[in-house]
Amino acid sequence: MNATHLGTPAISVQELAVLGEGRIAYMKPMLSDDVSRAFPQAPKIQPGLHLFGLFAADGSPILITDSREAALVNARDSDLTMVSLH
Repeated sequence: MNATHLGTPAISVQELAVLGEGRIAYMKPMLSDDVSRAFPQAPKIQPGLHLFGLFAADGSPILITDSREAALVNARDSDLTMVSLH
């Protein structure tokens, strides 16, 4: 993993994909209209609801909830480190 003087990343795409696997998560606010894309197994939900999805570092869905606090508590109880995405 060496960076070059041309600005090539020091980490490969494959290494980045597994970074923090099983230990790092992020939360994403979302509308219930978008749940089926991220959580295909989820039942139909009333459209227009504001929800929060908890996702693993690789983007795998962990849970969906209507409470930001519930997502944070679940992450903490599962010993996940939350990261912020920009």
